Amino acid sequence: MAFDEKMEVIQHVEHYVEQFIHEKMKEPEECWQPTDFLPDFSDPDFQDKIQILQKSIANVPDTVLVSLVGNMITEEALPSYQTFFNLLRGINEERNVSSSGAWARWSRLWTAEENRHGDLLNKYLYLSGRVDMKVVEKSIQQLIYNGVDLQTDGDPYHGLIYTSFQERATKITHVNTGKLAYKSGDSALAKICNTIAGEEALHEKAYKFFMGKIFEADPNGGLAAFVAMMKKKIIMPANLMDFGTEKRQYLNYVNITQKIGVYTSFDYAGIIDHLVKTWRIDELKGLNDEGKRAQDFLSTLSERYFKLAERMQEPTELELVWLNK
Repeated sequence: MAFDEKMEVIQHVEHYVEQFIHEKMKEPEECWQPTDFLPDFSDPDFQDKIQILQKSIANVPDTVLVSLVGNMITEEALPSYQTFFNLLRGINEERNVSSSGAWARWSRLWTAEENRHGDLLNKYLYLSGRVDMKVVEKSIQQLIYNGVDLQTDGDPYHGLIYTSFQERATKITHVNTGKLAYKSGDSALAKICNTIAGEEALHEKAYKFFMGKIFEADPNGGLAAFVAMMKKKIIMPANLMDFGTEKRQYLNYVNITQKIGVYTSFDYAGIIDHLVKTWRIDELKGLNDEGKRAQDFLSTLSERYFKLAERMQEPTELELVWLNK
C-alpha cells in the first residue's frame, strides 16, 4: 500500500481510538494514585506501617527484587515512550503534544497511566530498604538519556504491532511477579503488581483493537508489518539501558526474569501465538501473493519459537544488580 493510502487507514482508525477512549479510559481524577498503596507520612503510625512493609518484603527473593527493579526502571522511561508514539507517521501530524486529536490524546492517557506504575514501584522499593536507590536512579537517568529504539522505523503499523506485543509482555511480567511476591508472603506487593497488570491488560486490549482495525482495512499492509516486526524480533523497551557504558545491568535483568519465570522465551512464543489467533491471521481474505506468503509464515511462527524455547539453556551466571550489599 502506498504511503498516502496507509495514512488514510490511520486516519480511519482514529475514530476507533476515540471510541476506545470514551468507553474504556478514565480521566486522571478518577484513577488510583501511588499514595493509595503506600504508608502516609502524615499518619502518626506511619513508622509502624513502614516496618510492616519492610517485614513483608523481607522474604521476597533477591532475584525477584532485581526483576521488579528492572520492571520499574522500564516504566520510569515514559518520556521516551510518549515521544516514540508521537513520532510515528500519521499519529500526530500537528506535532503538538497537547493536540486534541484522538491519537495524541491516547498517547497522553496511556503514558500518564503508565507513569504511575513506575512511580508506585519506585516508592515501594525505596521504602523496602533493600535496594540501592542511587544506583537505580542512575540507571533510570541513563535509560532516559539513551532514549528508546523499538525498531519501528516511524511506521505506525509497526508501532502498533510492537505495542500490542509489548503491552501483553508487560502484563505477563507483572502478573508473574505478583505471584512470586504473594508466594513469598508480601500480599501488598502482590496487590500492587496485579493492579498494574490490570492496566497493562487494558492497554494491550487497546492496541490489539487498533491494529485489528488496520487488518480489516488493509490486510496486506498489516501482514507485511507483522512479518517485519517478527523478523526483527521484539526487543524490550529498556534494551538501551547500558548503551555507552560498561555495565551489564540490562543483560542481568533479562537473564533473571528468564531464570525465575517472570518473562521467558516460552512467553515470547505464546504472545506470537496469541496475536496470530486474536487477529485471525489464518482467516484474512483479499490477499496478494506477498500477503499469502506472510500469512503462511505467521501461521507457523509460534511453533518454531516454542521449539527454540525448549532447546534454550537456562542462564547460569547471574549478578544481583541494584540491591544493597
